[in-house]
Amino acid sequence: MNGNNIEELDDPVIDVEESEEASSPQIYGISSYGADYDVDGLVKRLKRGDIFIPPFQRDYVWNQAEASRLVESLLLGLPVPGVFLAKESDSNKLSVIDGQQRLKSLLFFYEGFFNPKEGDTKKRVFRLKNVQEKFEGKTYEELEEDDRINLDDSILHATIIKQETPTDDNTSIYHVFERLNTGGRKLTPQEIRSAIYIGKLNDLISDLNDYPSWRELFGKKNNRLKDQEMILRFFAIYTSLDIYSKPLKEFLNKFNGRYRNPTDAELERLGAIFKRTADIIFERIGKNAFRPDRVFNAAAFEVLMVGIAKRIDDDIDFESFANNINSLYKNQDFVDSITRATSDDKVVADRHRLFNEYINQYVQ
Repeated sequence: MNGNNIEELDDPVIDVEESEEASSPQIYGISSYGADYDVDGLVKRLKRGDIFIPPFQRDYVWNQAEASRLVESLLLGLPVPGVFLAKESDSNKLSVIDGQQRLKSLLFFYEGFFNPKEGDTKKRVFRLKNVQEKFEGKTYEELEEDDRINLDDSILHATIIKQETPTDDNTSIYHVFERLNTGGRKLTPQEIRSAIYIGKLNDLISDLNDYPSWRELFGKKNNRLKDQEMILRFFAIYTSLDIYSKPLKEFLNKFNGRYRNPTDAELERLGAIFKRTADIIFERIGKNAFRPDRVFNAAAFEVLMVGIAKRIDDDIDFESFANNINSLYKNQDFVDSITRATSDDKVVADRHRLFNEYINQYVQ
């Protein structure tokens, strides 16, 4: 497995469970209610952070004419689609589930610059474009007073949801987000988690994703956050293997929700064990440790990372382990456990049992 000359393929991950996942069987108790916000108050809430757009959402994709069209509709008194917001149970702030294009467009218009980027030396002034002549080319400050007041007082309807039951997780928000964000390119599970489970754990995962040994083991960064999902999967299985149940996607959702803000001591512990395990695997087994068949295998990653992490303080003969790991990858029972029904409860338990039996040979 030390053959570091194996060519990396364009699709870096085989994750069989993705095709096995079913919808969550969970039944939720959700309260929802409508709220009508005037645009001026809505923008003020956005500026204060009382309503916030999660750091990972679809990129802002509207052009200036499309954003202008929204503002024009409000100026003319025409109805516009509402937004969906989720109430945070710990802070009562509202996160945007659906409607960020509309909300950002309004925020940009009120602040005067269209889609400004951090570090921009020049900002594009937001002047209404391709709208009725009386509004064409005007900024918010340049609107006639009556028009500005009319815009400020325009109403945007919001549907606000909050999960009431179960009380030990908030995975319903994941499913609402998943179903609402179906247009264009479908978001991946980890993209959605990064949008709704904002907290210290996801910040740690983002930081660890740049760790040198991990980058060597995984390969180039995945623009759909699959590499970050692998780190989350390691943490979840490492800490909670004894309570694992399928579907894996929902298991990761619940873990991410429960542990979104662990203590600093726990963050330090998780970060240290991930780094130490990645270092050992990269240095002693090689960059292709998780590639039994040339491509990164998610189940192989999970079982090797967790298995070694749990035995990391044992005196393991890693030289012999690395030289003979191909025998593990030729064991048909183990191969089946990382290539077939990989999220099934029994299969998950079997591959960890088989790996522990294998590594026991090399404990001195």
